[in-house]
Amino acid sequence: MAKVSSQELGSQPIGKLLIKQAVPASIGILVMSLNILVDTIFVGNWIGPTAIAAINVVLPVSFFIAALGMAIGVGGSSIISRALGADNSIKALKTFGNQITLTALITVVFVIFGLWYIDDLIPAFGGKGTIFEPAKVYYKIVLYGVPVLALCMMGNTVIRAEGKPKFAMYAMMFPSVGNLLLDVLFIKVFDFGMAGAAWATTGSYILCFLFILWFFLSKNSELKLNVNRFGLDLPIVKEISSLGFVTLSRQAIVSVTYLLMNNILFDLGGETSVTAYAIVGRMLMFALFPVYGITQGFLPIAGFNYGAEKYKRVRDSIITAIKYAALLATVVFIFLMIFPDAITKLFTQDSDVLRETPPAMRWVFAATPIVAVQLIGAAYFQAVGKAIPALLLTLTRQGIFFIPLILILPKYYGEIGVWMSFPISDVLSTIVTAYFLDREVKLKLLPKVTK
Repeated sequence: MAKVSSQELGSQPIGKLLIKQAVPASIGILVMSLNILVDTIFVGNWIGPTAIAAINVVLPVSFFIAALGMAIGVGGSSIISRALGADNSIKALKTFGNQITLTALITVVFVIFGLWYIDDLIPAFGGKGTIFEPAKVYYKIVLYGVPVLALCMMGNTVIRAEGKPKFAMYAMMFPSVGNLLLDVLFIKVFDFGMAGAAWATTGSYILCFLFILWFFLSKNSELKLNVNRFGLDLPIVKEISSLGFVTLSRQAIVSVTYLLMNNILFDLGGETSVTAYAIVGRMLMFALFPVYGITQGFLPIAGFNYGAEKYKRVRDSIITAIKYAALLATVVFIFLMIFPDAITKLFTQDSDVLRETPPAMRWVFAATPIVAVQLIGAAYFQAVGKAIPALLLTLTRQGIFFIPLILILPKYYGEIGVWMSFPISDVLSTIVTAYFLDREVKLKLLPKVTK
């Protein structure tokens, strides 16, 4: 039965298959995003607005280390999808074993490094003034659980690569619900403050890990845990690294962006501006969940069919994914343009934050309807194993365009220049991605389709 499930990626109608893959991914991302969103609401209302800023300072460090697991997961999953498409189960199993070893070794090293330089990293990422102490409390506790989170993120992408989107969804839902319950217990009932918020987050990572471990030990998975596969295989490690570097680079850029944004906004508007960015950042994670779900659902479909040399299905999956994602992104755009004030009030009643956040939110999401092209385009190159174009296109949005903009525009427009940088970078990166994706389809896919 498991084998049939993965082979469906190459046989079912693209539209039906994309929905089947994307809906569980979207629900999983929604629940995870709601977890982050509600967690921030709890922290803002039960601890205070400074606590929101403190968590925002810690996120880039913990997320970067956890992203190592995601990078290894996405890189390896691209190999696994293509290997399953080519009916090469041995390579798929070897890749999975190497993913586990790499994730465990690398993340533990980075956590040790992150704890050793704690007093330098927190201020560097904007944890200054009254933000420093609550950020330090949260940072220390959460970082202990980050290797577990990295293994979860790696395992989740592998589950999806097997063609088991529902289990990937469950892996995201259980810890999210658990985190909210632990928030109520540790923050509201026991009044542990920032430590309570941190332990609730770490506890949710453990719940996720236990579920994923159960999946790979059960009959649901084609990729069984086998210690004989844990030994590193250099060719596989190189392939995982080249493809995973795309995801890692994206997350590294996100961390650099947080560092720059927190510091620039702190200098321009103090704790209030950092808090406003934290709220907008949560909405960036939450509001686009259906678009990210389409992207996640698209990856194994494109990878499997490319590996199986079904190039017409690859092209059809690109077109369908962009159409679905663009429609959903437009709905998100309309909602955020109409209700930014009501959304902000969910997080805090602080008058300064309520005044600053809504206009910032409108600027940040101004180009949302077109981001589907950029996300799907970059994901395509990663899915089919083309690491360099995937890397370059991934970096255009938040690296090549965004970072220079936030360094230049505030000098002329002040704080509004920071928020203007978001839609400008979205437009520029979408134009570049559209060009390269169109070129790839015309030169690489269409000739093979028409043979």
